[in-house]
Amino acid sequence: MDAKEYLIKTSKELDGPIKQYIEDEEPANLIEATRQYPYAGGKRMRPAMALAAAGAVGGDRSKAIPLAVAIEYIHNFTLVHDDFMDGDEQRRGMTTIHVAYDVPTAILAGDALFAKAFQIIAELDVPDKNMRGVLRYVTKAVWDLARGQEMDINNEKKIVSEETYIETIRLKTSVLFAAAAAGGALVGGADERTVRALHEYAMALGLGFQIFDDYLGIAGDPSKTGKSVGNDIRKGKCTVMVTHAVRSIKDPRVLDEFKSILGNVDATEEQVARARSIMEDAGSIAYGRQLAKKKVDEAISKLDVLAPSEDKDFMIALAKYAINREA
Repeated sequence: MDAKEYLIKTSKELDGPIKQYIEDEEPANLIEATRQYPYAGGKRMRPAMALAAAGAVGGDRSKAIPLAVAIEYIHNFTLVHDDFMDGDEQRRGMTTIHVAYDVPTAILAGDALFAKAFQIIAELDVPDKNMRGVLRYVTKAVWDLARGQEMDINNEKKIVSEETYIETIRLKTSVLFAAAAAGGALVGGADERTVRALHEYAMALGLGFQIFDDYLGIAGDPSKTGKSVGNDIRKGKCTVMVTHAVRSIKDPRVLDEFKSILGNVDATEEQVARARSIMEDAGSIAYGRQLAKKKVDEAISKLDVLAPSEDKDFMIALAKYAINREA
């Protein structure tokens, strides 16, 4: 199965539902701001995960559509606030909401998406016990997202341990994937063991996805990834490759040279190339790719609880896509 084709198909399937929940109301500028990100399309991997999980456990995928929409709204709520915190002016080729409108409107747009998501979840057609399970997973994910964002802020321009970095990206990236998978499984009527397995699958998948994203930031083709290989080095982004390099470089002079380039916003192309070369010599770039693959293999192993189905095939294909993409 081609994961990208499945995502394109699912994204189109969700277009209508994503646009039906935000009605025309006043003030119009807030409604417009709230709609901007979710209406823009994209891969929509998290909502696709909710639908696939519901189908993979033998449930009715259509019953998971409201949850999928809610998950997408929550994801976009975090993007609105992240863009403001990071000072970003562009998102997916669009002017970010805090720039296009203003900061108060951006904060309120994020808050509105968050509120709408839980209004939608409250209308899910599932037994009360399953509803409570969905709420437990989703609310815990939102709490963890906030923790992960703060950890990311606290870690800026620091070389933290690999364990700290893994925990940060687990909270920032994996938890919403995992809530989508577990929530979809609950909507599909899965038992507790299966719900837990799918939650663990998505948690590992999110880690593999982000670690490979970091790998692309160093070793990817800029014409395909859309970002310079020097960006993460100049920003001083601490990834598993950086933590590996710091603990693996034996020559103190080389380590000092590497640290002097890392986080230097004015680093030349030659210095960036040198930092990359140091990481390559230390085996750190290969380590990053291998660790991403290890996480994805771990994710796929969790799907052994599922019977064969097209949705299970997608979940396997999505895991493989996470570490075989170019952007």
